[in-house]
Order: sequence, then structure tokens, then C-alpha cells
Amino acid sequence: MVGALPKYQNSLGHIAKVVMPMYRTKFLYANEWELVHEGGQTLGNQWFKYSVIREKTNKLGFDLYVVDINGLLDREKIYGYDDDRERFISFQLAVCDWVSRWQNVPDIVHCHDHQAGLVPFFMKHCYAFNYKLANVRTVFTIHNGEYQGQFGWDKYYYIPAYDTWNWGGLDWNNAINPMASGVKSSWRVTTVSPGYMEELRHSARGLEKLFEYERGKCVGILNGIDTEVWDAETDSYLAKNYSIKSVEEGKVANKKHLCEQFGLDENKPLICFIGRLVGEKAADVLPGGIGQSIYQNGGMANFLILGSGDTAVEEELNALAQRFKGIVACYIGYSEPLSHIMYAGCDFLLMPSRVEPCGLNQMYALRYGTVPIVRNIGGLKDTVKDFGADGGFGITMEQSSAGDIAYSISRAISLYNDKEKFSEIREVMMKIDHSWDVSAAAYIKLYESVI
Repeated sequence: MVGALPKYQNSLGHIAKVVMPMYRTKFLYANEWELVHEGGQTLGNQWFKYSVIREKTNKLGFDLYVVDINGLLDREKIYGYDDDRERFISFQLAVCDWVSRWQNVPDIVHCHDHQAGLVPFFMKHCYAFNYKLANVRTVFTIHNGEYQGQFGWDKYYYIPAYDTWNWGGLDWNNAINPMASGVKSSWRVTTVSPGYMEELRHSARGLEKLFEYERGKCVGILNGIDTEVWDAETDSYLAKNYSIKSVEEGKVANKKHLCEQFGLDENKPLICFIGRLVGEKAADVLPGGIGQSIYQNGGMANFLILGSGDTAVEEELNALAQRFKGIVACYIGYSEPLSHIMYAGCDFLLMPSRVEPCGLNQMYALRYGTVPIVRNIGGLKDTVKDFGADGGFGITMEQSSAGDIAYSISRAISLYNDKEKFSEIREVMMKIDHSWDVSAAAYIKLYESVI
């Protein structure tokens, strides 16, 4: 979202810039940067220096600034370290310090998830920043309410000086909770689909009452996809490009390429899974669901899995692929080229997720004429309508269970064999507009409502 939304906002005539930590990624080393600011801040009783650099060419369609703090942000992984709390608080302090020194402050500061959840409080209440930033509007977007960044009040000294009457803006359940603080302190709260916003009022890892109380400033705006990157007519990763008019032959060519690579039968429906092999994605029930389906349907479908995560799930899937050679194949890891050709070559995309705030995979699948098989939750519920209903084009399930997966696969096989219906659904899917143009316009309207 952060990589796409600003580009589309700029194309609508606004000025959107992105600030993020200087993670040691390939992108950092492959591009040219210029130093734009150096400064220092205090985290508790520790003084740290920070620097801000900007990508020179504007190649992403917006100004990208990254903040470096030696010893804290100079790492390859984005999160998962024991000192993540210190890393992200320092980052937020540096950003607020830098922005407070701008000659012209922004109209809107749009913060994402708990790693930036304290910024609205810092801007509004902390003496070091509120002299300049208190009246700047803030929007806080939640991508995943499962991760809230909470820590004990014994670390209260990490927060810059503020009027202690406002301590409630930081607190939730006797802890400092950056996500709760972002919800309380920002002018508007969004999440990445209307369905997920509704779910947060009932299931939000302890924040349910907060979302119910603040519902008046909360709105769900569905994420978009970058239709320049995800375009079957121009995608350089594909074995054969295609449009709505040539979808049949295009998908056949890409499917043949995949089946030859992984030793699968191109005459059977090909069902794929692309994503992290973790509990949120219901990856733990994936081997059981696929195995049950193979026995029930006599191996009438093929399966291809791309992903990594839980080592136990990886081992189960590899064992399944060995047991059902020629029916199941796995690629444990991540491959951008392979993911693109899978969206193009597979007939169905399987997403039995337990949690899916928005989901992009199903939108990629729709754009490439691949029927999504999804659980009826979050953003999946907002974007996929079961083909059994009027105007429907996907397959939905109610539970993340092996039985529901197997039953949905049976329905997929029946749909695949109904060539006329299958072809009709493909055409409907590929005409759906999930571009960022729609989402960017919705965010601009939201910003304007608070300025």
C-alpha cells in the first residue's frame, strides 16, 4: 500500500511523500541517494543521531525518504528483533523531529500500523513537537490488528515530555499500546477493507471496545493493486501475454509452462496457493485439505504451492508432494517471477485464511482470470462473490478447515468441467476494477474531510 498509494495520489495532482526506516534491502544498495537532514533525539536517557536520505530519481513515482539510526535500523529484517520497541520508537522520534523542522508542514501525516502508531500522540501532545505539529491532521491505517506493539509502563521514559493529563492517549489495559494510541490520537482511522473494519469491532486482540467507541472516525477503504505491474498483456514474467479476448490460449500456454516445470498434468485443473505458510493463512490445514481432496476426487486436480514459513508445514507439504508425485508440487521459498506465472497459469487460487484484512492475491488472480477459492472474511468477503449467487465469480468457504478446503476444491473441479460457465466467469473477473485509482480517490476524499 505504501509503495502504491502515494504514486496514484501524485497522479491526481497532490504531493505525497514516503518516510520509512532504512532497512538494508537490495533496493537501498541498487539506487542513488542524497543526504537531506541530520539530527539527534533522546530515547529515555540515551542520545542517538539519525540521518535522512532521499532516493534521487523519483523512480517510484514519489519522493522516498529513509531514516537511518546506527545500531537500530541498519538491519536486513524489517522486524522480529528483541529490541523492536526501541527501534520503532526511535524511528518515530526521528521522523517527528525532522518534520517539525520543515518550513512548511504537511496537511496530512498518514501513519501505518503500530510501528508508526505513536506519531499522532507525539505530534499532538509532546512538547518537543506539538509547538509546530499539533494542528497537522493525522490518519492512522491498520493493516493487521493482531500486532499492536504494546509494552509496559516501566518504559514510560521512552515517551518525550507531555502533559501527564493526557496519559490515557497512550494506555490500553495498563500498558502503552501504540496501536490503541494511534486509534485514539489520530483524526481518522482506516483499515484496508470495509469487512475487516467491521471485524475489528468483534475481534481485535483486546481492542474491540476501542473500535466500537471510536467507530465514528473509522472507515474501511479497500486496498488496490498496481495495474501497471499486474497486467497480463505486458507482464514480462509470463510465458505468453494475453488479454480478455485471448485469455483461453494465454492461460493454456502459461499452465503448460508450469506443468512442464513441476511435472504436473496440464489437462487437469491446476489449483495453487501463494503466500506465507503460517497460521493466519491457515497453512497448517492446507496439507490435510489437499490430501482429503485427492482421496475424495481420485486425483482429478493438480496442486502447486509457493511459500515459506512454519517449518512443520513446509515438511508436511514436501512429504505430500513426494507421496502424490505428479499431483502435488511445492516451491518452498519466494520467487517473484514464479508467482506471476502462477497467477497466469493456474485455474484456481486457494486462500483459506483465518485472518485477511484485505488480501491482494485474490485481486491479482481476478485480474489474470484465475478463480479465487477464499474464506468469507475481511477483504476476501469484500472482493469475492460466490459463483452460486447472481453475478458471482469465485468460490467461498465459511471455515478454515481441511473439510471446507476439500469441499471447495470439489466445487472447483465441477466448475472447471462446465466449460461454458468457467469461460463466462473468467470474463467477468477480468473486467473488475481493483486499481489504486479508486482507492487513491477515496483517501483524498478522506483527507479533505479533516483539513
